[in-house]
Amino acid sequence: MQKTEKLNITKNKLIEAAFCLMEESDDPLSVTSRQIAERAGTKPSMINYCFGSRENLLYETFQKQYLDFLNEAEVSKLIASDLAPKDLLKKLHFIVAKCLVENPKFTKAITGHVLFARDLGKESFSFPYVKKHYAGRKTDKECRLISYELSSMMQLLIYRKEDIRESFGIDLDNEKQLKKYINMRIDLLLED
Repeated sequence: MQKTEKLNITKNKLIEAAFCLMEESDDPLSVTSRQIAERAGTKPSMINYCFGSRENLLYETFQKQYLDFLNEAEVSKLIASDLAPKDLLKKLHFIVAKCLVENPKFTKAITGHVLFARDLGKESFSFPYVKKHYAGRKTDKECRLISYELSSMMQLLIYRKEDIRESFGIDLDNEKQLKKYINMRIDLLLED
């Protein structure tokens, strides 16, 4: 077996172990690298070797679950539709927000990473649609910033959904209210 193949097997074992432990845990932030490595049958140092950090591993674990969720939501059909970019962003962000709401343990575990450690140089899934919406009226950097604001604010508000319900009367667990909130955020950030 080649080194790359072994490394991919180890990565998959670590992702699976992290997923299982997070699902079992009342507090996903308390899941340690040592616990994940033990469940995966490897050394804790392999987490840093494969992912750079425990937080990156948790983020990758969520990304795998998130991609499965998007496939179930038939996002590829939505993207292939002829919707206007702003309307498409509303639908896509609703799907992402719903995934975050339905997976509170992962949302809690990855929010800090997404807000503070995510590489801002990497293109977000919203960027091409924000850019298409503005059709040259904004620079690429401005469109990237708007994309970041869309995703980071959504992440933060869903993380604090109980406080949002208490302080503002918006129940993000309610699909109708979640959709209304997403539409409002996109309307605020994407002027016509």
